[in-house]
Amino acid sequence: MALQNNSKVTDFILLGFPLPSDLKKVLFILTLTSYSITLLANMLIITVVRVNAQLHIPMYIFLSHFSLMEIGYTTVIIPKMLHGLLFETVTISLYGCLTQFYFIFFSGSLENVLLAIMGYDRYLAICNPLRYSMIMTQHVCYQLALASWISGCLVPLMPTVWVSKLFFCGYRKIDHFFCDFGPLVKLSCSDTSIAAKTFFGQACILILSCCLVILISYIFIMFTILTMSSTRSRQKAFSTCASHVTVVTIFYGTIIFTYVRPSTGNSTYIDKTVSVFYSVVTPLLNPIIYSLRNSSIKLAIQNTTKKLCNFM
Repeated sequence: MALQNNSKVTDFILLGFPLPSDLKKVLFILTLTSYSITLLANMLIITVVRVNAQLHIPMYIFLSHFSLMEIGYTTVIIPKMLHGLLFETVTISLYGCLTQFYFIFFSGSLENVLLAIMGYDRYLAICNPLRYSMIMTQHVCYQLALASWISGCLVPLMPTVWVSKLFFCGYRKIDHFFCDFGPLVKLSCSDTSIAAKTFFGQACILILSCCLVILISYIFIMFTILTMSSTRSRQKAFSTCASHVTVVTIFYGTIIFTYVRPSTGNSTYIDKTVSVFYSVVTPLLNPIIYSLRNSSIKLAIQNTTKKLCNFM
């Protein structure tokens, strides 16, 4: 990345939340608790899927990759956020800011692709149950998982390069608790049109294409479920999709609210609030949604816990 144009600014100040110190302490405790539970829950899902042979099927393999992504995503954002809740001044180097920017949108890109793949997997399982095991083999499953990680790496590459080429004129206070695209562009005194077009162009293509895959998958799923004669079969089909649909709704609802809503006078405050939701609350909810609504995961967790207790 070309950083020669940024010689006037070597680090930034993250302004974080302009809140009273007592409220910051409460928010710190809540955020730290949420982060700890998120890490433990996702590590538990990864471990349970890995050690239980009956979970070595595409649905749970994709779920374990999703959990790994959640661990990385929260770790990129929350430690710096916690630092900002404890101290008045929080600095981040230019290289650190670009690195954080890259990995945040790497995680977002990866989540989009994984949700689309998981939707396609549910389509195959419900609409083509007899051919499912022949189409979605473990080899294909791991290829799709690898493709999602590769696409996650590639999508944010060009936006990060263009942001690294921006010229910052000395004002280095980022009105956010992490290096987001909007606040970074606002600080630049150079032409940001190419960076903005690259970022929003790639974001739109990725989000719309993944949304389209999920939407088409669930249109076919709904038609298939409605044609089922057995009530029990319909309930089983709905239950296998419920967790994924809930996570998709939360994820894309947040994205649409953040990027599609009209700008307002207090949009920065709203952006921060929404960012807290999708960087702290949503990662906490996702493993709970997947584990509490999935009998196989709950049974596997119970069996794994029993084995550990017996071993100890």
